[in-house]
Amino acid sequence: MDHQNENKNNPFSDQNNTTENHNENKYDTSFNVQQENDREDNAQDEIVQEKSFQPESSEGSRVSVKETKKSGKWGGFMKTIAAGVIGSALTLTALPFVESAQDDAPGAVSQTETAVSDVNVQKVNSAATGNLADTIEQASKAIVGIVNYQDQQQVDPFGRAVSGEEAESGSGSGVIFKMSDGEAFIVTNNHVIENASKVEVTLHDGEKLSAELVGTDPLTDIAVIKIKGDISAEVLPFGDSSKLRAGEQVLAIGNPLGLDLSRTVTQGIVSAVDRSIAVSTSAGEWDLDVIQTDAAINPGNSGGALINSAGELVGINSLKISESGVEGLGFAIPSNDVEALINQLIEDGQVERPYLGVGLAALEEIPQFYLRDVPENVTAGAIITNVDESSAAAKAGLQAEDIIVSIGGTKVTGPDDLRKALYTDFKIGDNVTVEYYRQGELKEVKVTLASKQLETE
Repeated sequence: MDHQNENKNNPFSDQNNTTENHNENKYDTSFNVQQENDREDNAQDEIVQEKSFQPESSEGSRVSVKETKKSGKWGGFMKTIAAGVIGSALTLTALPFVESAQDDAPGAVSQTETAVSDVNVQKVNSAATGNLADTIEQASKAIVGIVNYQDQQQVDPFGRAVSGEEAESGSGSGVIFKMSDGEAFIVTNNHVIENASKVEVTLHDGEKLSAELVGTDPLTDIAVIKIKGDISAEVLPFGDSSKLRAGEQVLAIGNPLGLDLSRTVTQGIVSAVDRSIAVSTSAGEWDLDVIQTDAAINPGNSGGALINSAGELVGINSLKISESGVEGLGFAIPSNDVEALINQLIEDGQVERPYLGVGLAALEEIPQFYLRDVPENVTAGAIITNVDESSAAAKAGLQAEDIIVSIGGTKVTGPDDLRKALYTDFKIGDNVTVEYYRQGELKEVKVTLASKQLETE
């Protein structure tokens, strides 16, 4: 059925030609003489004759039909050729415009690309990529891996605790910031080397060396160690962290998840500056000033470098917020803060801060039995749990169970407030006023702040 339809619709099929020939024979019988004349006349005469017969009778109409049929056979063929010629002509005529339109768009892109190349944008990007890779390669030579070994406590068959062999307790990263006289000084996080019986450092070329503790500051989580020998490494210069702005490119380099991924580089931006994060340290709670970045910081990155695009150290990677659904929240201690701390650690082995000499607790931590004499309007403060006999507090007459509510005019709602005010608002030798409650009575006393190695208060 489909083939029949195809033949019926195909003007060049045998079936249609047969029908057409039959019609021609029908008309040729009636007008044979005219047909002979037609064969001798040219195409123009045929057209004239056809026109001369059209207005007459029905036979004239038949002639017109006949001639139309004839014209339909050859004319259709001619029309096909003419249509092809016209179509070709139209195609040839339109083609330059189409090609022009097609060429114009890529041409514009090409010219734009050429123009971009002309103004060296591409070259700058290529150079920048090369410079960044060179910067990373150079900076990585100052990054070390740090392994914390600790004595393992064991119990003998008689239930006695004995020291066992040293075992790896954790690992982190560090940054070489100074080299002189066969020694290399390394800054890292205090929590990376805390409580270590041995610290081992791995250089960029794989060499392993034992490290010596220079100084540590648990409160700010900064420590300095050093190694000795014929050291093949580079020093990472300090940058000015105070000039950082949100959006600037930064790179984190360290040893995430251990030394197998040593000197891993992650890229990001400065997400924010002048952040303050509450952290729990071995010296107590502290509000740590940090740089926020979205460069990936993972366990093992602690103590590693946060560098700017110039290859300068702008921060020591220290912590990240690792909660479900939270991504890209890493924090680094600003290089300006680190630089001030490490100088003190090299000189004194510790950071000297004003020392009050008291143990403290929050009121809510104390059973109500011990707070019977506290006025009802006193709902916050730092209660003294013990006093160092040689401290400034003892010399000023402060006692256990005194509740400190202000120091130097700064309100104290708990131990953290007192510690922060003491370390940030005052310096050694300052004479400050302490207000406190004793047996329900508000009192005040002058205390001259002294210096002592930081102890847990």
